[in-house]
Amino acid sequence: MLVLVFENCLWGSAVVVTKEAGWVGLGWNDWSDLGEIRARLDSGADPHADLWHQGPPLHLAAEYGSPEVIAELARRVGDVDAVHEGRSALWQAVFANRRDNALALAAAGADPWRPMTGGWSPGRLSLAGPNPGLFFPFPRDKPTLSEAENAAVLEAERLIEALGDFTYEGLGLACVAGITAAEAARRLGAAVAEGAGIDGVLDGPYPGEGVGLVGATDVPGGCVVSRRDGFEVAGADVINRLSAGTVCYALVADPTSGDRGSSSRDGVIEEWDACPGGGRVSPDSSAGEVLAAFLYQEEAVAYACAYAGLRLTDARPVLGPPDLWLRLPARWDVTG
Repeated sequence: MLVLVFENCLWGSAVVVTKEAGWVGLGWNDWSDLGEIRARLDSGADPHADLWHQGPPLHLAAEYGSPEVIAELARRVGDVDAVHEGRSALWQAVFANRRDNALALAAAGADPWRPMTGGWSPGRLSLAGPNPGLFFPFPRDKPTLSEAENAAVLEAERLIEALGDFTYEGLGLACVAGITAAEAARRLGAAVAEGAGIDGVLDGPYPGEGVGLVGATDVPGGCVVSRRDGFEVAGADVINRLSAGTVCYALVADPTSGDRGSSSRDGVIEEWDACPGGGRVSPDSSAGEVLAAFLYQEEAVAYACAYAGLRLTDARPVLGPPDLWLRLPARWDVTG
């Protein structure tokens, strides 16, 4: 990052001026304001600046701006296909499902077929989203979606529709591949609570609150262990036990810090404090990770289920009532 330091004669202190200076105070909605963006550019704002490590202006406009702003910025940059963290502005527009901005970038000369993060080009990635005809006609020499990728797209559409919309703040969820709810109980050393054991504790909006109960439900592909008002069901000790010989993905829907995801494979944590459904990828993301992030944006629960290969047909395994109520032993008690 270019940093210029000038001496402040009035106060005798150094004033730091960075390449971001011309963009200070700009909100996300302002990327659609052509007059605002043009005025900043005319006043010397750098169209190539990496703004607060989020990318150059063209990348931010691709996701948050308007086609008019895209056209203005594209006219002022040296390379409309410049890459930030492995992705061009066109790639960013496709990933954000901004059809209008993707078309504006293509009209400005951006290349839809250049492979980027995970090997995905903007054009091929568009085939997995809601705008598969974005860059047609599709060149014959460019790869289309594989059979497995097509299946993943169809399953994402089915799973998201099957789960539907519901409020899940406060949810603790563990999705486990290849085991039953009864096996989950065995791995956790949990007793099945029934009859007199649960009379009077299942009423109200948060069944089992304060008594260490969690729900476990068999689903196609494995089982779901959940609690509407407790996060410890997604704790490391719990998911490591559940993942022995398989894989488990856990979700914590914390209303104060947002959705957080973790994965464990064969008793070992693989990923911690991730952002399921956050729609973010890194330069070293695999092809599968890019596709999953693209398909499950803003769908954290569906992402968690899909990660473990669970094919839920409705939201009951998440919201209840479960197949089994499990009373965790004191060491796993979700009430802490």
